[in-house]
Order: sequence, then C-alpha cells, then structure tokens
Amino acid sequence: PSSIPSTSITSAKIHVNGVHLHYQQTGEGSHAVLLLPGMLGSGQTDFGPQLKSMNKQLFTIVAWDPRGYGKSIPPARDFPPDFFERDAKDAVDLMQALKFKKFSLLGWSDGGITALIAAAKYPALIHKLVVWGANASVTQEDVRIYNGIRDVSKWSEKVKKPLEEMYGHKYFAKTCEAWVDGISRFAEKSDGNICQQLLPDIKCPTFIIHGEKDPLVPQAHAEYIHKQIKGSR
Repeated sequence: PSSIPSTSITSAKIHVNGVHLHYQQTGEGSHAVLLLPGMLGSGQTDFGPQLKSMNKQLFTIVAWDPRGYGKSIPPARDFPPDFFERDAKDAVDLMQALKFKKFSLLGWSDGGITALIAAAKYPALIHKLVVWGANASVTQEDVRIYNGIRDVSKWSEKVKKPLEEMYGHKYFAKTCEAWVDGISRFAEKSDGNICQQLLPDIKCPTFIIHGEKDPLVPQAHAEYIHKQIKGSR
C-alpha cells in the first residue's frame, strides 16, 4: 500500500497556456471532478470543505486557482472581454494536462459561468455539470449590485479576512475593482450577454442550484439557465 493516505491533499503547479496554474488534488475515485471558484476565489478559500469531505473512493477531486487568483500569481489578474472563455480553456487544458480523459465540473459564481462555457465548448470532455450562483447575462440591476461590493473595506469581516490574508489588502482591493469593471462591461451590450447563446449547446447532465438569499445573483438568472439547458434539473 502507498505510504500516503488517500485523504491527503496534494498542492502543485502545472504549466498551462503560458502560465503556472496552481491546483489541489485529492481522492482516487474513477470519477474526476474539477471545482471552479468564484470571483477572487481559490481552491482553498472556496472549496476547503469539499476537498476535505467529498467521497475520496468515488471521486478524484481537483480544485484550481484561475490565473491571477490564489497561488496562480503571477500573472496579475486582468479582465479582458474574453476572460470567462480564457478561464474555461485554462480549466479544461489543466485537466487534460493532468491526464483526465473526461471529468465533471462543479462551478460557483464566476466559476459557474466558466463551467457553463466549458461544457458548451468542449462537450466531449465534460461528464456532468453542477453550477450555483451563476448568470449568463448582466443586467443594469446586476451592475448596481456589483457596484455595492466595489469597495472591499465595506465587506463583512468574515468574507474579507481570508482574501486579505491571501492577497494582501492592495491586490485584493485593486482586483475587486477591476472585476466590477470587467463584469459590468457585459451590460453595455444590448442583451447583456455573457454566454446565453452557448447554453443550448450543453448536452451533459446539468444540475443548477441557487441560494434563495444570494445577495449578488438574482434568482431569475438560475431560472433562465435552467430553461435554456435542455433536460437540466
């Protein structure tokens, strides 16, 4: 038997698309699962409990830090118009670099949007999809909500603390402002589209979860995604 217990969590970096992406991996199940964090998030800050407690006999669990987030710095995070597509390609290429033929995606918030795009664009690679707190478009109302979190000094201590510890105040504050600007840009298009046109291309089994009290993403977004993905639950 191997000397490393199956409950241990590996932490490593791998070179993908010109950047060194940090990821954590645990479990030895035949079903590979990638956990995709939300805005400013990392595998550790967003998925500590899942890395610890998901069934390690059934699943091989990978949690990644998208470029510019967590320990995938450098580069510094930026938000070009295609940042979600870039994350989707990075995520899929990371899993292929780790030699997973087929895998499922569990995405929260921005990670949910990234997962939707990846499932639509790389259907042969994605086994199943779970998203929560995701949106496929940005409305003027959404922009108003985003601007409410632009200033990180107004965030609750509980949410702010782990991110401040990870990034330092300056990078955290600057990147949050850049995120608000980056995501608000979608609302300048007539339909506010992020990835609406891709949703009908998602063919894998899809489960959409939404928090009734989600302060950032109104429930209509989850209902829209559900309606557009055939057979989703």
